[in-house]
Amino acid sequence: MMREHTPHFLSLIVPAYKQEKTIVENLIRLQQALTSIRYDHEIIVVVDGSVDKTVQKLKKAKLSKVKIIWYKENQGKSYAIRVGMHEAKGDYVMFMDSGFEIDPNGISMLLEHMEWYHADIIVGSKRHPASIIKYSAQRRILSYGYYYFVKLLFGINVRDTQAGIKVYKKHVIEKIIPRLVEKKFAGDLEILVVAHQLGYKRIFEAPIKLNYHLGELSSAATWESIFHIFVDTLAIFYRKYILRYYNSVHNKVSYPKDMKIYQ
Repeated sequence: MMREHTPHFLSLIVPAYKQEKTIVENLIRLQQALTSIRYDHEIIVVVDGSVDKTVQKLKKAKLSKVKIIWYKENQGKSYAIRVGMHEAKGDYVMFMDSGFEIDPNGISMLLEHMEWYHADIIVGSKRHPASIIKYSAQRRILSYGYYYFVKLLFGINVRDTQAGIKVYKKHVIEKIIPRLVEKKFAGDLEILVVAHQLGYKRIFEAPIKLNYHLGELSSAATWESIFHIFVDTLAIFYRKYILRYYNSVHNKVSYPKDMKIYQ
């Protein structure tokens, strides 16, 4: 007799910072996309620094299956994702950037790839042959440059480590989180580096639809972010190969003292 398949439960983490104008609209769009998946789910919005009315807008909207976590001081996107992962109940844990340059209707594709490949991690990738992407030539050049930089340093066979959508098995994340350090710019890469080191080799890419509408890279702040990504990437290299830091468990997620949860 064939064993009946038990559907998985999905925890979807959305880190948010200064999103008061768009967060509710974006989450409604996300909820609509989640109606097409086969799994029950929760959405965990981590407001990484309550400096505007993002939290108030979310509370007022009273969206179903949405948990809100927030704290006062901005810590960085990667830190916010780790906090969300620690609170996640699902056996699949996904995160998606709150800017929604990536079409949320592609969530089902990433989840199907998890099933097809019996994967530990699925990475949404701009370089998957089936991806539909729209972003500037300048960004393409920088993205390719970073890909080759990462491949040279770590040998990871992932063509796009930075796209803001990924899905992990919960038990994989539970092993990885106590080894993580990055709070801001290179957290996506650090997770993949640690996963690979711990022997989780079933890491595959899935197609995404991306419309990066923020224009050319011209502001000093954007170039500063790019600089910090490269610095943080070198820091991961130093921790992995010089300090051997990722060989051991070092910490648990330390919550801000003023962290609050609303569900």
